[in-house]
Amino acid sequence: MKIAVLTSGGDSAGMNAAVRAVVKMGILRGCETWVVREGYEGLVKGNTKAPDTHNYSTTQGNPINLPESLKDDTLVRNLRFGDGPLLRDGEGDTSDASHSLKGRYIIRVGWDDVRGWMGEGGTFIGTARSTTFRTTEGRLAAARNLIKEGIDALVVCGGDGSLTGADKFRSEWPDHVKTLRANGDIGDEEVEKYGHLKIVGLVGSIDNDMALTDMTIGAPTALHRICEAIDNINTTAASHSRAFVVEVMGRHCGWLALVAGISSGADFIFIPERPPSGDSWEEEMCATIKAHRNVGKRKTIVIVAEGAHDKNLNPIRADDVKKVLAENLGLDTRVTTLGHVQRGGRPCAWDRILPTLQGVEAVEVLLTATQDTPSYVIGISENKVTRVPLMEAVLKTQEAAKAIGEKDFEKAMSLRDSEFGESLDAFMAISTLDKRLVPDNQRLRVAIMHVGAAAGGMNAATRTAIRFCHLRGHTPLSIHNGFKGLLHDHITNPSWLGVDNWMTRGGSELGTNRVLPSIDMGGVAAKFQTHSIDALLIIGGFEAFSALLELDEARNSYPAFRIPMVHLPATISNNVPLTDYSLGSDTSLNALVDACDAIKQSASASRNRVFVVETQGGKCGYIAALGALATGAVLVYTPEVGISLDSLRNDVKFVKERYGLDVRGKSEGRLVLRNEKASDIYTTELITKILKEEGGSLFDSRSASLGHTLQGGIPSPMDRARAVRLSMKCMAFLEEQAVRIKGLKDKTRKALKGSAAVITIQGSQIVLAPVSDVEEAADMKNRRGMDPWWSELKNLAETLGGK
Repeated sequence: MKIAVLTSGGDSAGMNAAVRAVVKMGILRGCETWVVREGYEGLVKGNTKAPDTHNYSTTQGNPINLPESLKDDTLVRNLRFGDGPLLRDGEGDTSDASHSLKGRYIIRVGWDDVRGWMGEGGTFIGTARSTTFRTTEGRLAAARNLIKEGIDALVVCGGDGSLTGADKFRSEWPDHVKTLRANGDIGDEEVEKYGHLKIVGLVGSIDNDMALTDMTIGAPTALHRICEAIDNINTTAASHSRAFVVEVMGRHCGWLALVAGISSGADFIFIPERPPSGDSWEEEMCATIKAHRNVGKRKTIVIVAEGAHDKNLNPIRADDVKKVLAENLGLDTRVTTLGHVQRGGRPCAWDRILPTLQGVEAVEVLLTATQDTPSYVIGISENKVTRVPLMEAVLKTQEAAKAIGEKDFEKAMSLRDSEFGESLDAFMAISTLDKRLVPDNQRLRVAIMHVGAAAGGMNAATRTAIRFCHLRGHTPLSIHNGFKGLLHDHITNPSWLGVDNWMTRGGSELGTNRVLPSIDMGGVAAKFQTHSIDALLIIGGFEAFSALLELDEARNSYPAFRIPMVHLPATISNNVPLTDYSLGSDTSLNALVDACDAIKQSASASRNRVFVVETQGGKCGYIAALGALATGAVLVYTPEVGISLDSLRNDVKFVKERYGLDVRGKSEGRLVLRNEKASDIYTTELITKILKEEGGSLFDSRSASLGHTLQGGIPSPMDRARAVRLSMKCMAFLEEQAVRIKGLKDKTRKALKGSAAVITIQGSQIVLAPVSDVEEAADMKNRRGMDPWWSELKNLAETLGGK
């Protein structure tokens, strides 16, 4: 099979990672791989010039440093040789690469042609909005050009318009083939061989507006850019007591505005799906912001999606909001329109991992496709890659935009995924001072504590819980320094405003340590009674899970623990059993990516240098495995697999052979990731020395230990948004269980089962699992879960690294 991949529509960070994954997995599965420059326009133009035979990627070019044993290996040679170096520079470039590609839009690529693409924004193969392809004649020309090159499978990365065009092209393909045969452009052999075109779609859109998928390629990075900008604006806004109106992209979808509003602690948002319900959005906004100012808030942030409007579809623009804030409230107001800044820059960690997993799946779909198989779009549901009928996803996406146009906002909301609605409810709950009080006899004194190591998102989750308490009439009790602090009565009653700036703060504002309640179980129970604690929220990692387990086991002996209790996992190691994600793990991955990008740049500047990078993670290899996938590392060592002398010997041999395949003068640095607990014997220092000794004249070796830098600084937007969503569910759980427990006559541990739970993300579901069930899925000795969802990603990372 010959597989071609193109990018179409607006560019988005992660497109290069998707192209890289399709190319590499295609080659690994025995296919020829091609790229189409300039999207559909490149398909229409095709090739008017033969491949240049005088560039470094061809057999006629500069000699390749192939080891003698591999010089006659056909597979290796096919892995290496494409049509020529791809354009990485702008229009008008005069380099040899630009010259060699002049007149060529459909280009065969080899393994190393896409090396280094993982961490680059935009799309190296270019994109364009083609009016010609929208015509039947244009699509006929595109079909002719594909058949001319012998290509029978196509991966399209773009938005709903690009994917609609792809499906139309596929449905018309048999007619195009007949027309080309009638015109004499192809013969009977081509008709027989290319009678069916296989197509699969990848959704590249920063708006995250495609139905039936949780996330689109480019959306996480765009969210990062927005939150970085608002985080910076916050300091100026507070300094001058100003209001800032920030306009973000989102013509028909308010995802960016909504999640940015949650992640940045905005005061008010305008999104297309849910305009203000009253007759005057001005009054509704001003009432909220005036209430915030009355309690002492010095800054105001309002986020406006570019497609925002009132309930009558009259546009709401940033300048309109500025005018209202200045005239009605007398606030010194500024407008910031982020524009195309949101699209640019290096992709974040998830915009490297997500496109890679989807690109791999796209190749598998094409390899199994038949004439009767529908076109699929590759989506994601939490961490699970999904296949969705392409036109079903496109039609549902367009249906949402249509519902907005018809003022059917409830339908528009229903067509977004459940997380969208939950996020909107959460934003309203934590950004308002309006009360939704529960009856007096259901009001609780809710204790909140952090246990274990600090992780990004802890403070965001705590802020949410405290504001939920104020919203519902509960009393929040902040326990400082974990169970040690509880024993010393280090407890405060935080105000709504007192936690306002916690959303963007890393670490733990409450203070945290690894002490468990077993340090003095009787003393802990006494303090629960002294402070009349009615419910407990523990935020932390494996120690927090262990603490909840101890409290649950002590319920028969200590009546004070017969209250609802819930653990919200927060640890960079992501080692809490049964849950796919913990707060802080995304922040840590982004810190790892930033560090490795800098290290790889240093390694490449020195040429032929291998960096062995040590990561944190305890005895859980999540950060190392996912980090390897995100950074393009060639080897990764995790505690789950370990390191043996034989495996190390094979790895050294692989690295030597890999450098032997590099074109002279075109080599680059490479990364090896090692979890801190991968082996007690084969340390980072030892592996570095072995590689240095065995590398000889081929490569040098250095090491870097990232240590506590992986705990990150400012939490990532994804960790902040996830913290809010999960914390809201934890608080709702505590309310429900408090009512249930109150009605129980038998309050033994058995009867109370389920009221001490861990909130988990399992596949596409959020599940509040009884702590005893979580224990059954735990490897208590190694402090991690059994059979994690990411276990196979170590092998995938190394495979895509060339092993």
